[in-house]
Amino acid sequence: MTTATRTLTDSRAWAGAGTELLLDAVAGLDEAGFSAPSVLPGWTRKHLVAHVAANADALGNLVHWAATGEETPMYASAEERAAGIDKGPALSADELRSWLTASAHRLAAGLGRLTDEQWRHRVVTAQGRTVPATELPWMRAREVCVHAVDLGTGVVTFADLPRGFLAALVDEIRAKRGLTGLPEGPLPAVAAWLAGRPHSLADAPELGPWL
Repeated sequence: MTTATRTLTDSRAWAGAGTELLLDAVAGLDEAGFSAPSVLPGWTRKHLVAHVAANADALGNLVHWAATGEETPMYASAEERAAGIDKGPALSADELRSWLTASAHRLAAGLGRLTDEQWRHRVVTAQGRTVPATELPWMRAREVCVHAVDLGTGVVTFADLPRGFLAALVDEIRAKRGLTGLPEGPLPAVAAWLAGRPHSLADAPELGPWL
């Protein structure tokens, strides 16, 4: 596999595409569907959707930081981040859908208002990395694309994600895991394997979870 390149335009497009896939995947879920297990151990779909909605709100804090220069962390604390996820099971299906949709639209609108100069402003992620605001759409693209698959509804698989996104994701995770080689197989399956998700690759060593 060749090294992928990604631009701000790419990342914004992938974040938009992933958001549409995620919203489509939850559109028909009733209470039982939302309460069913996700692909992620210990998380129902309610936990997962609450996490993605809270992530949009948290990234919105970094958009505010980039736009105003006012230091606004993603989360006030680790406890606040956990509280956002734990809030999910207490909400109804309609409340979760509304939160997921509204938070995604607020984030997209905030990103759309950033100027060329503001995109270059540096912010600090929840993991303590200092990055330019241009990284924010990529961070969101990873969340919505991968977690759309993690819902486990069967509506979205890694094969449904944009190919350019998958190539960029493979490059990033391979570098973070310190891998020099990859197993042979279709790009969606390799991406799923690298991300520690169910995959169709034969004889690929087991990897721990990522994201």
